[in-house]
Amino acid sequence: MSIAEILLIAIGLSFDTLAVSVTTGLVVNHIRFWQAVRIAVVLALFQGLMPLIGWYMGNHVDELLKDFDHWIAFVLLVFIGGRMVVESLKPEEQRKDFNPFKATVLLGMAISTSIDALAVGVTFAFINVDIVVSILAIGAITFIASMMGIRFGKGIGSRCGKRLEIIGGIVLIALGVKILIEHLYF
Repeated sequence: MSIAEILLIAIGLSFDTLAVSVTTGLVVNHIRFWQAVRIAVVLALFQGLMPLIGWYMGNHVDELLKDFDHWIAFVLLVFIGGRMVVESLKPEEQRKDFNPFKATVLLGMAISTSIDALAVGVTFAFINVDIVVSILAIGAITFIASMMGIRFGKGIGSRCGKRLEIIGGIVLIALGVKILIEHLYF
């Protein structure tokens, strides 16, 4: 997998984090720079470490699944991307007690936005991706997306957050289709 493809996956995975960060910027209008950095670092760490965990899990079943690993990668990426699209189309519930500075809230945001990255990590094991480059790219892009989302939350508006999740989901679906086509025809 090329660096460009890894970056596209990282960007696709970062859209849910961006959406959460935009919401954080919208809800917490008094957020300071270092508070935003703390939130972005936690989100990026989880988003970067989950593929590593998935990759480790995927490497232990690689020999058993070698003949149809491209199908697994395809199904997982289409499922993840589809889930992102479906979730973004649901009506947004108002969170009156949303406090991203509480450890439990921040941990919940980090886990919920990085579950997709765990499944992507499993697919990385099947297609022999350089995991170090991948987790660094995913973590860095997630950090940048989170900082941008928090910073520009008020200006971007809550309607764009859903659109960004849809775009991220479509990118993951497209990459799943690309992997399947490459393995079936090339």
